[in-house]
Amino acid sequence: MKNLLRSLLPLSMAAALSATALSTTALAADAYPARPIRLIVPFTAGGAADVVGRLIAGKLSERLGRPMIVDNRTGAGGVIGTDMVAKATPDGYTLGFVPASFTMQPALQKLPYDAIKSFIPVSRVGKGAFVLVVNPSVPASTLKEFIAHVKQNPGKLFFGTAGAGSTAHMFIELFKLQAGVDFNVVHFKGGNQQVTDMLGGHTHGTMISLPAVRPHIVAGKLRALGTTALQRSVFLPDVPTIAEAAIPGFETIVWWGMLAPRGTPAAVVSRLDSEIKAALGLDDVRKMFANQGVEPDYLGSAGFAPFIKGEISSWTRVVEKGQIKLE
Repeated sequence: MKNLLRSLLPLSMAAALSATALSTTALAADAYPARPIRLIVPFTAGGAADVVGRLIAGKLSERLGRPMIVDNRTGAGGVIGTDMVAKATPDGYTLGFVPASFTMQPALQKLPYDAIKSFIPVSRVGKGAFVLVVNPSVPASTLKEFIAHVKQNPGKLFFGTAGAGSTAHMFIELFKLQAGVDFNVVHFKGGNQQVTDMLGGHTHGTMISLPAVRPHIVAGKLRALGTTALQRSVFLPDVPTIAEAAIPGFETIVWWGMLAPRGTPAAVVSRLDSEIKAALGLDDVRKMFANQGVEPDYLGSAGFAPFIKGEISSWTRVVEKGQIKLE
């Protein structure tokens, strides 16, 4: 009997320690957050990532009972801010909010972080089509007219982007490749600056997400020639898709999602993931997204990780085919 008790004692102690660990984890999840959370958006205020990120941050502040403060850290096509997230203390109090360009950067350059190993994907929150817009000074009312105009004036037009390697940059390069056109690409430090220059006539156009330019399109300050999804946008129903207007089969969309530094406790990631899922199901959130031309598009942490890997692989093939290089 004594021998049996001795053999069972370690098992009892192990079970007790395991129960304690689980209890501690549960308590940690219940206690989170105990202070404000910083959400790093690696692009300028006013850009699409910033707009969508602030909508999510505002709703999560309400649901978590602590402020989620948006911190815009710009530069290098989103790499600088994203690197800050990768190197942050993995405690759930510094998070990142990234667009589709997060999966494009690994195909373009050596990064100070590993896009897969340095992060834990929390949730994908939304998606939207990009729109090709031009300044009204460009003599083209349709996409076919625009392509013809560019072919007649190779190298004379200038398209802005939110930065080298940004979503706009890659979408523009893909468009140039499939349309067989040549124009200059100018990189700014964020979406807000590129829109300002385009409105001022310093650049001729861009491809950009709807939230950043929809008000200017409605006001007639910019001309929309085509959207990038296969179906017309419900937010711009009169604007044809690029596929139907000029380039059959053309399709590419933008998405946005939240990341945490690798090592962030699973309980914290799970809490954030569940709160985001719940928030995206609320009518007021859907209305706020709709006002910005964004569709809620929830994908949980378990599915978001393989999605990111697949996107990196796809854009790597595009970069290789188009021989795209950062200047």
